[in-house]
Amino acid sequence: MSGHAGHPPAPEALPIPVVDNHAHLDMSRDGLDAPDLPELIAAATAVGVPRMIQIGCDLPGARFTVEVIDRYAALLGGVAIHPNETPKLHDRGELESARAEIERLASHPRVRVIGETGLDYFRTGPEGVTAQQDSLRWHIDLAKRTGKVLQIHDRDAHEDVLRILEEEGAPDHTVMHCFSGDVVMARECVERGYFLSFAGTVTFKNARDLRNSLAVTPLERVLVETDAPFLTPEPHRGATNAPYLVPLTVRVMAGVLNVDVPLLCTAIADNSERIYGPW
Repeated sequence: MSGHAGHPPAPEALPIPVVDNHAHLDMSRDGLDAPDLPELIAAATAVGVPRMIQIGCDLPGARFTVEVIDRYAALLGGVAIHPNETPKLHDRGELESARAEIERLASHPRVRVIGETGLDYFRTGPEGVTAQQDSLRWHIDLAKRTGKVLQIHDRDAHEDVLRILEEEGAPDHTVMHCFSGDVVMARECVERGYFLSFAGTVTFKNARDLRNSLAVTPLERVLVETDAPFLTPEPHRGATNAPYLVPLTVRVMAGVLNVDVPLLCTAIADNSERIYGPW
């Protein structure tokens, strides 16, 4: 995979294998073909990322997820209706049937995540807020009923996300996917027992606030992700992201946390197994 057109070269392998806890392997960017999964998994495994969680956040993505997690031992799955999809389904009168299908797909034993769900006030205007908030409450309930991990998408909606999680009562394991809050929010999430997952954004030059948030997160609450094919870490920002680029993010995170790379890798692997179970 690395070295192909549009794909950065492979970074130095990690000394201890970690988990990419959030990727969209059904998606492509810039008109490119969807990734070749055996090639993608082999490239990631070669640099110390042999396990990943495939997130399907619309109905086609959720169906794809359940299909590939049966085929590839490297993959576990997550299914949900993304907050930006919810108002569209609601307006078309298709939300109830979509929820029923997500609930059915979520019963698969290798689906370990309900997510990504949450709130996105960046792409959806005020008219979609009620539908998004109702959807978040429904997904929280589904995660609790099924005993699965909840993965939260939060864009420009920090206060409402935290408020609704408090009102509903968060599941046993809640992950703030692609954490984007400040130090105050990071401390609040840690206090509540949530996990903070950091993507390639933590490597961006202008992301000092995000690195400060990571710096106050204890090792036992830290996860790493790509959000592939998006949010590619430096020095390849803007290229197509894939799980084999996780080592770039991990090494920056280790520097921010002032720990050595093997220690951070061990923490990420232990945290992942603790909440998602064995692959």
